[in-house]
Amino acid sequence: MRRTEQYEVDVPIHTYDRALHGVHVFTGRATSVTEAVQRAHEAVDAAFAARQAGREIPGQQDGGWGARGVRDGWELDWAAAKAGPWSNPFSWTRKELYEL
Repeated sequence: MRRTEQYEVDVPIHTYDRALHGVHVFTGRATSVTEAVQRAHEAVDAAFAARQAGREIPGQQDGGWGARGVRDGWELDWAAAKAGPWSNPFSWTRKELYEL
């Protein structure tokens, strides 16, 4: 069995008229960058499907993936998504935080 790690997936977002833009950030556990992007995409697909069916957007899925902040009118640019291991910037184990 492959070891899972915490990943971050950053997906550029635009409105349909491209006037507004930003990045939607997803985090969760996966065994690779490829799996992380796939799991984030699945979470978004499930969220939009639930909204279209008039149901509540699902919470975190297996591995911690979820997409509660999705908005109608936003398109996610999955081709430009970037992913990598997630590092908590507030972790007490980060060397630069405890070295004075």
